[in-house]
Amino acid sequence: MEAMSDNLLQRSVTTAVARNLATTTKTSPKMMSITPRHLLHLLPWVQVEGGSYRVNRTKVELAKAERLAIEAADGRLAFGPAALRNVPLFAGLPDSLLAQMQGRFRTERVPLGSDLLIEGQDRSTFFVIAQGQVEILSKGVHGRDLRAALLAEGEFFGEVDLVSDNPSDSTVRTITPCVLLTLSRKDLDAVLDELPNLRDDFQKAIAEHLELRSTVNRYGERNIDLVSGFAENVEIPETFVDYAAHPREYSLAAVQTVVRVHTRVSDLYNGPYDQLEEQMRLTIEGIKERQEWDLVNSPKFGLLHSVDPAMRISTRYGAPTPDDLDELLSLVWKKPAFFLAHPKAIAAFERECTWRGVPPVTTSLFGTPVITWRGVPLVPCDKLEVKSRYGSNQSFGTTSILLLRVGEADQGVVGLHQTGIPGEIMPSLSARLMGLDSLGVASYLLTLYFSLAVLTDDALGVLENVEVGYYHDYEHRKATPK
Repeated sequence: MEAMSDNLLQRSVTTAVARNLATTTKTSPKMMSITPRHLLHLLPWVQVEGGSYRVNRTKVELAKAERLAIEAADGRLAFGPAALRNVPLFAGLPDSLLAQMQGRFRTERVPLGSDLLIEGQDRSTFFVIAQGQVEILSKGVHGRDLRAALLAEGEFFGEVDLVSDNPSDSTVRTITPCVLLTLSRKDLDAVLDELPNLRDDFQKAIAEHLELRSTVNRYGERNIDLVSGFAENVEIPETFVDYAAHPREYSLAAVQTVVRVHTRVSDLYNGPYDQLEEQMRLTIEGIKERQEWDLVNSPKFGLLHSVDPAMRISTRYGAPTPDDLDELLSLVWKKPAFFLAHPKAIAAFERECTWRGVPPVTTSLFGTPVITWRGVPLVPCDKLEVKSRYGSNQSFGTTSILLLRVGEADQGVVGLHQTGIPGEIMPSLSARLMGLDSLGVASYLLTLYFSLAVLTDDALGVLENVEVGYYHDYEHRKATPK
């Protein structure tokens, strides 16, 4: 019986043995980190000669408000004296006065729902938000409280109230528990009493700032003097447009690596796929992924670090709502091209649309379905990272949503590169053989040159503090965390 079983087993060749004689169908090497990189395709790319790109702008007469950098020091939140220059009203004050003012700030912890300022009243206090969020409300012409703005960490308000006897024109209320750094008029007067020789400098700087505000437009550029109407014998004003004396210049950044392939590998194991070609292809994919990451996150030129403070807004309630994206569109309203968001942020926005019964329209982008809002596509990009308190778990945490206008003609955002470089295999990407070592290993240097420029501040806006882990309980019709 045992011999018969062996004979039965050997009536045909086994598949395990037969596979030794078969030609296997193979795939090229796959790489899960490859993404669509829509941003690289959507940006208009400008040829940069000489590796440098200069952005000329009109002269800005009035300093713009900047966020104050809040740091933790000795267990408390604070900022340095120089940070007060980011407040336009204080930009012209002497260093010694700023140092004394900074030393007078008090720390206040305020619960949610507290009124910090009340419209029509005069508290004469300057507030810096060290932690939390506040809303600015105004009654408007109809007598109802309308939310005019939402302020977050590093932003400030009340500086004009500090030097004016006029009552506040708005109400400011906390919408989260807050840590505030405050300077009262009483403390400011105490500083000026200690430095009587600087009181005149203070009053002069404030007066010059207020006078300058009346001669510039809302962008801080000096108004162009014009005459308009039907009156005759009117003297025509003389004017000119001044340019910034020190325009910003962008130098091309470089991403580089060296690919090494043993000649024995490329000689003997080159079919059906070329070993060198596959090594190059996958390395270039990695270079392109890093390029998109830098375009979003680079501290020198990345989109997130190029947004003007006036073009930054925060979500109302954490999750990205249609109202939030509408507010972002109101900032970048001149030919907005596309939103850029992490896929989790797009999913969170879709949940909010579903909750409200306003499903967004879907369109096709490079053969991929994407949703649109008000006709503007929401383009997925995982380089807008989700910052999670749970480590690498991106189901929870916050991120940002960008909105761009693009192109030189529209004073938008443009990518920068230089084509025609030696050894070019793709636009602005070169591959050069560095030689063979004594072990027969060939080395190839891959270099990609690129950068990004924002031509005017209103070409780029950001929605910050976007919570991606919020879900709705449809059974009970209330919002609950996942």
